[in-house]
Amino acid sequence: MTLTLLLDIASWLLLSTGGVFVFIGGLGALRMPDLYTRMHAASVTDTIGPALIIIGIILQAGLTLASIKLIAILLFLLITGPTASNALASASLLAGNRPEFAKAVTEDEKQ
Repeated sequence: MTLTLLLDIASWLLLSTGGVFVFIGGLGALRMPDLYTRMHAASVTDTIGPALIIIGIILQAGLTLASIKLIAILLFLLITGPTASNALASASLLAGNRPEFAKAVTEDEKQ
């Protein structure tokens, strides 16, 4: 087996796995019952899915200027994705949207 074939196999495995993660995240965002569980499903897979896809593309691009740009995009995504999810959850909590488990606890305390 040649090196290019091994790189192609590794690249397509990463691309396929990243696509599966993105699909599962989208499915979780549609199927979960409340905002916080939807946000959790989307934000967890939003970090790993694009990272795997970009790493797969980097393997396809080789050692070029494009791969350096892809690494910069990857770093940007790894920093901004979790930060945006945290900001969204904090804003929702400040707006008065309580998680389902917190609603159940407060209702039990009232009785």
